[in-house]
Amino acid sequence: MQKVNYNGREITPSKVICVGRNYVEHIEELGNELPSSMVLFNKPNSAISNRVKYYGEHTRFEGEISFLIRSGEIVGVGFGLDLTHADIQNYLKSRGLPWERAKAFNGSAIFSNFVPFNIRDIESLKMRLYRNNSIVQFANYELMIYKPQEIIDEIESFMRVEDGDIIMTGTPKGVSNYSKGDIFVGEILSNDKLLIKVEWVVD
Repeated sequence: MQKVNYNGREITPSKVICVGRNYVEHIEELGNELPSSMVLFNKPNSAISNRVKYYGEHTRFEGEISFLIRSGEIVGVGFGLDLTHADIQNYLKSRGLPWERAKAFNGSAIFSNFVPFNIRDIESLKMRLYRNNSIVQFANYELMIYKPQEIIDEIESFMRVEDGDIIMTGTPKGVSNYSKGDIFVGEILSNDKLLIKVEWVVD
C-alpha cells in the first residue's frame, strides 16, 4: 500500500477523492460547462506517489490544494499534482464513459508531505505551482466554487471518508502537458506564511 507523510508519520490513505471543475477559469480554458452539481471522482491507493513520471505527450499536470482527513475533519494540508491522460479523458468524456483510465492510473496522484493545519485558517490558504521557474498556476480559497467544508459534506452524503484519506480540491487555470526533465515547485501558503514547498524533477 502506498503511503504519505503527515507530520513525520507515515499514513496509508484508502483513497484519494478528487473534485473536478472547481475553478471557473479552468472550466473555461478546457471548454467545459459549469457544473450544476459537484463533480467528484476517486483515485485508488495505487495512484499515490511522491515522484513525477513522464507518461507521454498527452499527459497533463494539474496542481491542487490537498487535505488529509481524520474523523471527518481536515487535519493536514499538502500540495498535490493530479496527472491526467488528456487524450484518453477526452475520448471517454465524448462517450459519457467513466474517467478511471485517464485519471486513476498508477502514479497519477503525487503529493508533498502533509503538515498539520488549523481549520480556522482555511480562508487564508493559497497555492502556487512553478514549472521551470515560471509560475503556471495559482489558487486560493476565494477562487474555489465549492469550499472545503462543502466538499466534505457532499462526499459524506454518499461515501464514507476514512481516516487518512486525501481530498484534492480541484485545479485552477494553467494546466498543460509536460516533458522529461521539467522541474516543478509547488507551494502552499497561509496568508504569506509558507507552509509547504516541494520540488519534483520529471523522470
